[in-house]
Amino acid sequence: MDAFYASVEQRDNPELRGKPVAVGGSRERGVVAAASYEARKFGVRSAMPSVTAKRQCPDLIFVKPRFEVYKAVSQQIREIFAEHTPIIEPLSLDEAYLDVTENLQNIPFARDVALAIRAKIKEVTGLNASAGISYNKFLAKLASDHRKPNGQYVITPEMGPAFVEAFPVGKFHGIGPATSAKMNSLGLHTGLDMRNQSLEFMQANFGKAGAYYYWISRGVDDREVRANRLRKSVGAENTFSTDLTESELMLAELQPLIDKVWRHCEEKGSRGRTVTLKVKFADFELISRSRTVAGAVSSYGELESLSAELLKALFPMEKAVRLLGVSISGFVSQRTEGQEQASLGF
Repeated sequence: MDAFYASVEQRDNPELRGKPVAVGGSRERGVVAAASYEARKFGVRSAMPSVTAKRQCPDLIFVKPRFEVYKAVSQQIREIFAEHTPIIEPLSLDEAYLDVTENLQNIPFARDVALAIRAKIKEVTGLNASAGISYNKFLAKLASDHRKPNGQYVITPEMGPAFVEAFPVGKFHGIGPATSAKMNSLGLHTGLDMRNQSLEFMQANFGKAGAYYYWISRGVDDREVRANRLRKSVGAENTFSTDLTESELMLAELQPLIDKVWRHCEEKGSRGRTVTLKVKFADFELISRSRTVAGAVSSYGELESLSAELLKALFPMEKAVRLLGVSISGFVSQRTEGQEQASLGF
């Protein structure tokens, strides 16, 4: 989806159309969750501090997020996907991989499947979607950004290797700023630079990920589209308008985070084994502490207790706290959990 959250807000409020809009907090320590294309012209982007965004675009209009609305629209879009294929791998509320090799409407070309899906999304939601079409996930992701907004692009097998070679490594999906900087320090600036390296060189410098980088620089990606992909973790965090120094206040601020994480677990029927506490101090130092249980965290009370224990173990703190976060990971299926519990009874 194109500038999804911001586009929903512009759709629902005509006064915002054609204007630079940022979804997110406007307070001093807020961040931009999404920016309209009008705002992007000024360099405003997601994850940017609100203060910076306002400085770059003085006319920027901040809108409070309405995640329940975004989830409802996302569900409409997923239903449109499902009319064409059951093999859907969601990445977020506004993005997914679809395998349309054998699509339900027997449309012969993936290009035409994408056109049909985009037209139906526009008809049902009033929003624009862009699509990338290719023979693997990595190239489809690259292609999806190539004609934004409201466009689509096809990378054929013949085009794949050449298409990749001119791309800066920082624009490769899965290569973040730190890895990009390391690659640059090694003289790797483009896909072609990576392709000129041996597999041994890439693995020696980038570990297990080195093999992935080696192959994608050649346009090769054998990962399948995985329907019903389990999330690796679910978390919630909050940046405070005023740094916290008192333990009672920190424990109180944990509650809404625990509520949000457990609500997701209940809605999805998922249970995880590892609870992680994230703490960012006033000087931006970031630490995390985790606790893993034998079976799975089975109740709100257990999640609350583990989260509080992790926080209490850090007291007394020498520095004020700017942010707290709670997450749960190491998900197990309910069936597996039940089998493990039953076996203990014997």
